[in-house]
Amino acid sequence: MAEINRRLPIGVQSFEKLRQGGYLYVDKTRYLYQLLHDAGQYFLSRPRRFGKSLFLSTLAAYWEGRQELFEGLAIRELEKDNGEAWQPYPVFYFDFNGKNYQQDTALEVVLDKHLCEWEAIYGHSKGTSLEGRFQYLLKAAAEKTGRRCVVLVDEYT
Repeated sequence: MAEINRRLPIGVQSFEKLRQGGYLYVDKTRYLYQLLHDAGQYFLSRPRRFGKSLFLSTLAAYWEGRQELFEGLAIRELEKDNGEAWQPYPVFYFDFNGKNYQQDTALEVVLDKHLCEWEAIYGHSKGTSLEGRFQYLLKAAAEKTGRRCVVLVDEYT
């Protein structure tokens, strides 16, 4: 049997980078499948350096319909008879990692940056508040795609 040498994904927080970069990956997508098919909202709390960002990146890839990233993983087999699987949904992924939030307006700047990116896709609202803009985006994305929105928040403390 040929030995396969794979790099350890130390510091890799992107599912796409992990899968396309030939890194070692322990397939836990059967648990992802269970989570996805149990309706509800989830708050996932884990200790630091325990894979929260990678897990959220994996969720985003699934909801974006990036089936190719899951080739050879359990979830591909589990979803094979599900016609709704791999359909792209509008994903709003708030990533708050790696930012300095010591300045008074730092959070607002990061939120505005995220909203501007999504407004380029779904259109601009007439409201000026961050919450008003986000509410508009959720409605506009749902109307444009005909699908419910997925909101993922990756915070780092």
